[in-house]
Amino acid sequence: MVRRRTVTTAIAAGLVFGLAACGGGSDSDGGNGGGGSSAEGKVGVILPDTESSPRWESADRPLLEAAFKEAGVEYVIQNAEGDAQRMATIAEQMITEGVTVLAITNLDSASGAQIQEQAASQGVSTIDYDRLTLGGSAEYYVSYDNTEVGRLQGQGLADCLGEEPANIAFLNGSPDDNNATLFSEGAHEVLDEMTQYTQVAEQAVPGWEPDTAATIFEQMYTQNGGNIQGVLAANDTLANAVIQILARNGQTGVPVTGQDASVEGLQNILAGNQCMTVYKSAKQEANALAELAIALINGEEAETNGEAEDTEGNRQVPSVLLDPVTITRDNVKDVVDDGQVTAEELCTGEFAAACTELGIS
Repeated sequence: MVRRRTVTTAIAAGLVFGLAACGGGSDSDGGNGGGGSSAEGKVGVILPDTESSPRWESADRPLLEAAFKEAGVEYVIQNAEGDAQRMATIAEQMITEGVTVLAITNLDSASGAQIQEQAASQGVSTIDYDRLTLGGSAEYYVSYDNTEVGRLQGQGLADCLGEEPANIAFLNGSPDDNNATLFSEGAHEVLDEMTQYTQVAEQAVPGWEPDTAATIFEQMYTQNGGNIQGVLAANDTLANAVIQILARNGQTGVPVTGQDASVEGLQNILAGNQCMTVYKSAKQEANALAELAIALINGEEAETNGEAEDTEGNRQVPSVLLDPVTITRDNVKDVVDDGQVTAEELCTGEFAAACTELGIS
């Protein structure tokens, strides 16, 4: 990733987007809402799945709805449920039904690029949301600095392990997700320089699938005779799979990284089973997407703050790249205060005492 200037952190200040509010939007099933918006067009958003992370439905969907409603933009949001053919079918339906801007979180670059090619042939502008489509044709890309996400994970694992020698394993995200590649690059950038650590295993998890992750990590654990002192897991879902295998083998307190600051991930941190996670404000990302979509609808050039390299398309994609934030036990409260999760969701049962101790209510 090449960055031209820095964006303030999600928690400290946020990124401000001026959304021109006027009129109503459509519901997430595609029904038409009230008119009157100064932005004459319709936005379609296709989210990837419900398996790789809970964020897509619990955070992104409602926040995107709120952002488009505030802007007075007609919209439709659907989920591909992990099926590339389903995503292509949804995209075709959205284009037929008149979307003028289509935003996708691709399931893989090849299928994403085909969708964008079809959209372009129908005069529909496209935006890559959260994941860059390599070889695609999106006008804009909005995401977090994903190499920096990996750096934060690598440094987080090192902070939890300390200076003593340790064997570490890498459980990377899906090999067809460009973000996963960037996470891994960032983590290696940090950890490869730390000679006290021996990297004993590394494997990607197809589709970010948690059951597959559990099987892969169990094989890593067995092949190394249980001699693994730290795990670089690419997100909270993979981290939880690792934690379950460690618990099954009587291991607790092994540092494990994560990402997304999901309820499950934060609870694992409160319980001492996960070392850290990376917080990426869904509100900021949703607002950024809405701002880019409105610019395209109005035929304007949107404000960006960087570029993302499309290595397959041999081009630089104008981008809004936001800053991720490290979350440990000490600042779990920041995620609640920022509104990404609620205290009611987080502080259930066995986690209530930790929430009280940390002032989360």
